[in-house]
Amino acid sequence: MEYAIRVAGAGDLAGLAAIENSGDPMFGEIGIVFPPGPTVVEQMIGKGAEILVAGDPPVGFAAVEEVDGAVHLEQISVRGDLVGRGIGARLLDEVKARAAAAGSSGVSLLTFRDVPWNGPWYARHGFAELPEERWGTGIRSYWDAEIKDGLHELGPRLVMWAPLG
Repeated sequence: MEYAIRVAGAGDLAGLAAIENSGDPMFGEIGIVFPPGPTVVEQMIGKGAEILVAGDPPVGFAAVEEVDGAVHLEQISVRGDLVGRGIGARLLDEVKARAAAAGSSGVSLLTFRDVPWNGPWYARHGFAELPEERWGTGIRSYWDAEIKDGLHELGPRLVMWAPLG
């Protein structure tokens, strides 16, 4: 089934946390249990980030904002029962296309280094590790906040970058 990618409308937002949470069992199978609290997408909605969704009603989403003068992908989530069907890749392609159209030099993200559907997946889609000496103040603050929130205790993390154009 084909899921059109579009900007989220107000009516889409309430269901996005359930999509994000539906992926938690996959992480649990490899020993990663996220701490309680608001979901990433709830935090991003609160910050006014741009949210793209796949489908109507949504079955996946991507949350992006500007960090250090470029597009930063904070989260891609696909409903747990639909993982592996290319929905995440289509969302990522749209994020990159929109970033390029807006004149961004690239897309940054932070992710788990060794989780197959995180670091290795993004590497297959044009991302590479961004050396620490190239981090801007915004990326540095994201990294530090992840450490403070205990995310780095769950597994090795890395900053990745996909150049555009």
